[in-house]
Amino acid sequence: MHTRQIGSLTVSAIGLGCMNMSMGYGPADDEVSAQLLNEALDTGYTFLDTATLYGGGHNESLIGEVLRTRRKEYVLASKCVLAKDIEGNNIIDGRPDSIKRQCEASLKRLQTDVIDLYYLHRLDKQVPIEESVGAMADLVQAGKIREIGLSEMSSATLQRAYAENPIAAMQSEYSLWSRTPEFKMLATCEELGVTFVPFSPLARQFLTGKSCDNTTLGPQDIRCTNARPRFEPAAYAKNAKLLVPYARIAEQVGCSMAQLALAWIVSQQNSQGKATLVPIPGTKHIEYMKENAGAGDIQLDADVIAELNELINEQTIVGRRYTDDLMMSTDSEQDRMA
Repeated sequence: MHTRQIGSLTVSAIGLGCMNMSMGYGPADDEVSAQLLNEALDTGYTFLDTATLYGGGHNESLIGEVLRTRRKEYVLASKCVLAKDIEGNNIIDGRPDSIKRQCEASLKRLQTDVIDLYYLHRLDKQVPIEESVGAMADLVQAGKIREIGLSEMSSATLQRAYAENPIAAMQSEYSLWSRTPEFKMLATCEELGVTFVPFSPLARQFLTGKSCDNTTLGPQDIRCTNARPRFEPAAYAKNAKLLVPYARIAEQVGCSMAQLALAWIVSQQNSQGKATLVPIPGTKHIEYMKENAGAGDIQLDADVIAELNELINEQTIVGRRYTDDLMMSTDSEQDRMA
């Protein structure tokens, strides 16, 4: 797999999202996850993405224990600010002292002296972004982290953060069916020299052709909540019809449906003709991890990209990615509403 840059960091063109091994899509097996993590490095992944939130620290602890002897082989990204309280509700705490405490806890769980890329997982609207980023800058100076990232924030927030301290990466949901970053964020990232890191690039498995509506998913699956309208049965049935012509395009290209979705991202170029996006598909299945890696060097021509853009986009998809209330509360959605 070829490499790309995130600030000073050199990473594989496709990274590995590790959340699924600890939460989000039903139970996972730690022994399988351990094998997956090791085989991912052997397969060519050099960019692993985790967070304090994932499994209440379980995911960081898993990576730290399994890969403690291989730390020099990969670039490690984690996130702070977003966590769960004792009742399981999400809490957002972007206060400087809290960020520094969370970083120390993550370093201990990850069994490392430094986190290569440390994100503010969400915007704490009670704390100026400059204060949160200032705390991150202190961590850089202290040698605790190497680069700073933001997740699911608007272009205006990115610009304010960047004025406080250079930002290496912006992570947000982006795929054929989730196009919010196209409103302004991708252009802002190019302007500032920030690498864009798409999460859920496979549309929460929809674009692999292996998913189903939420009536068949377990209660621990995040696609079952009312925050995922596209997986409601009526909406899903209509959306699934798009997968028939989509599968034909994948067959013509000579790849799987999952690889086609990732190649669509990897092949995108900015106004300077450079391909800079680094998607991080997540999985708890070894075979899917290897399948996704195969998309790293697939280059789609302009005609195929245009065909995909016309087939699957937010005008052809039924339902929003989140409920209206959650959409309004997500800072990244401010670009859509501006």
